[in-house]
Amino acid sequence: MENINKFLQGIQPRDYQIQIYQTCREKNCLVVLPTGIGKTLVALMLAIDRLTKFPSNKVLFLAPTRPLAEQHLNYFKKHLPELFATMELFTGKVDAEKRKQLWQSADIVFSTPQCVSNDIKNNLYDLKGVSLLVEDECHRCLKNYAYTYVAEQYLKNAENARVLGLTASPGAEKSKIKEICKNLGIEDVEIRTRESEDVKHYLQKLEFDVIKVDFPEEFSEILKLLRKIYDKKVEELKNRKLLFAPATKKNLLELQRRIMTSITKGNKNFNMLSGASACAQTIKLGHALELLQTQTLSSLQNYMQELFDQAAKKKRKQSTRSLQS
Repeated sequence: MENINKFLQGIQPRDYQIQIYQTCREKNCLVVLPTGIGKTLVALMLAIDRLTKFPSNKVLFLAPTRPLAEQHLNYFKKHLPELFATMELFTGKVDAEKRKQLWQSADIVFSTPQCVSNDIKNNLYDLKGVSLLVEDECHRCLKNYAYTYVAEQYLKNAENARVLGLTASPGAEKSKIKEICKNLGIEDVEIRTRESEDVKHYLQKLEFDVIKVDFPEEFSEILKLLRKIYDKKVEELKNRKLLFAPATKKNLLELQRRIMTSITKGNKNFNMLSGASACAQTIKLGHALELLQTQTLSSLQNYMQELFDQAAKKKRKQSTRSLQS
C-alpha cells in the first residue's frame, strides 16, 4: 500500500477498501458496494497499481452516461498528482479522428461504452495496450451490448488484462450475477453492505427528508398512455387464463418463468406462445412506468431506445436467416 498512498492526494482508504483492492490486484473482480461508500477509490487505487506496473499501458474507465464518466474523471484528477497521468474524456461530441489522436497520448480514458465500442468497430484503436478495464454500473452489461462487446474485445486482445466491475445493485438473482461475471471474465466477487462489520463503523446513521413534487403535466400524459397499454396487456393475460394474481412485478416475473418452463417442456400451443409475448411486453411496460415515476424522462427515453435497438437487431437477424434459407 505504500506505493499507492504516496500518490493519493486528500484521501485515505478505509480498511475494507484496502482489503477489496488487494483482491482486485490479483484477480478480475466484481465489487458490490452500496452507493456512497467508496467504489471509485478502489478503482483509483487499482489504476495506480496497474499504471506503475505497466507504465506503457493505459487504463480504460467506462460509465453508462457522459456525466457519470466526467464525474469519475474529476474524482481521479482531484486525488492524483497533476503529472501522474494524462486523462481524457471521450464522448460522441469529440470528433472520431480527434479521439484516435487522444487515445495515443492518454494514460487514462473515461468514456461511455457506446463510444469505445463504435471506435473499436471502426478500427480507430484497439485495446491491446490497456492494462485495466473498469466498468462502472456493470449490472448494465446484461442489457447494454456495448458494455459486453468492449469487455469481450478487451479479454480477447489485451496483453495485460485486468477487469474491475463496479455496481451497487447486481440484482438478487444468482443467475444474473453469474451472467455479469461471465460477460466480464470475473474470477472473484467482493460484496459489502452498510451492515458489514468492516463497513458500518465508518458510517453515520442516514436521515431522509421526503420532498414531494407535483408530477409535470407532460409526464402525466405519457403516464396515461403507457398505463392504458399496460392495463390492456394485463387484461390479455387474465383473459388467456394465465394471470390470476395481482399484476405486481414479482408476480409477472414468476408468471414469465412458469410460461417459459411450460414452453420448454413442449407446451407450444398458440395461447401459451402469445401469453409469453404478452407477459414480456407487460414487464417491459411496467419497468417503463417505474422509470417515468421514479427517475428522469431521459432514463425512460434511453430505455425505450434500447428496446427499439433490440427489436431492430432481432429483425435484422430474422431477415438474414430468411435470406440464407
